This record gives sequence, structure tokens and C-alpha cells, in this order.
Amino acid sequence: MGSTLETVVFYFLAAFIIAMSIMTVTTQRIVRSATYLLFVLFGTAGIYFLLGYTFLGSVQIMVYAGGIVVLYVFSILLTSGEGDRAEKAKRSRLLAGLSTMIAGLAIILFITLKHNFMQTANLAPLEINIHAIGNALLSSDKYGYVLPFEAVSILLLACIIGGIMIARKR
Repeated sequence: MGSTLETVVFYFLAAFIIAMSIMTVTTQRIVRSATYLLFVLFGTAGIYFLLGYTFLGSVQIMVYAGGIVVLYVFSILLTSGEGDRAEKAKRSRLLAGLSTMIAGLAIILFITLKHNFMQTANLAPLEINIHAIGNALLSSDKYGYVLPFEAVSILLLACIIGGIMIARKR
């Protein structure tokens, strides 16, 4: 990250991810927690895009932000409404968690400041197009994943049929 704008964007995304992560685990409303998790996943995708990993950033948005969080929200909304508020944390648990966090931060800072880590070389980013990734993943060669891909698609089809059958009985 040589330029100043990339550094500013990186620190903004890092602060955004940290803030949304804290809000994810501290909010008492579970739907808000799922929304904050969505923001964390979008911030992580932003880091991937900043590093030049466009495929990984796209997968992060499609699979995690687009699929998993929607699954969480549907699961929350389709279950009973009694569990939509979390318990109030006890003061002793809050102090124990805070002291553990401070101790972990102190250990990380001590290790980071005490040791001299190697500087990484400034390499040009290697960009592989999505067509090459798709051919490598879905080929029938030695390291291709066409058989596991088809097995997972059959499993998902069975889950969809099972879900329809369960919903039909009601």
C-alpha cells in the first residue's frame, strides 16, 4: 500500500470493521446484530477489493453477505419472537470480558513492539481472471472440483425438496 489514499481507505475500513464487530456482539436486538454482521462482511469485502483480490471480494459479497446473512435474518424472523432480545450482561461478566480484552491487547502490543518483523517485498499484484478460476474449479482434471460441486448441488436440491415438503404439511 504505497499511496496515501490506499492507506486512508484501509484504516477507514479497518476502523469500520472493528466498530461494526463490536456493535454486532454488544447490541441486544438480534436483527440489528445480523445487520451489523452484514456491514462487517461488506467491510471485509472492501479490504479484499483494496488488496486487488476481486474474485475473493465478489465471493465474500455473494456468499456471505448475500446468502448467509439472509439465511440468518430469515431464521430469526421465522422463529418465535420471544428470543429477539438478549439478556442484560452481568457486571462481573462484563468486567471479566473487558479485562481479558485488555490483557490480549497488551500481549499483542508487547509482541509487536518487541520483535522486528521482516519487511515484505513490494510485488506487483497477480491478477487471474475469473474465467481461469472457473475452468480450474469445475474441470474434471486431477485437481478439479466438478464431482464435489455436483454432490453439493444434489444435496441442496434434496434440502429444497425437504423444505417444500415440510412447509406443505403445515
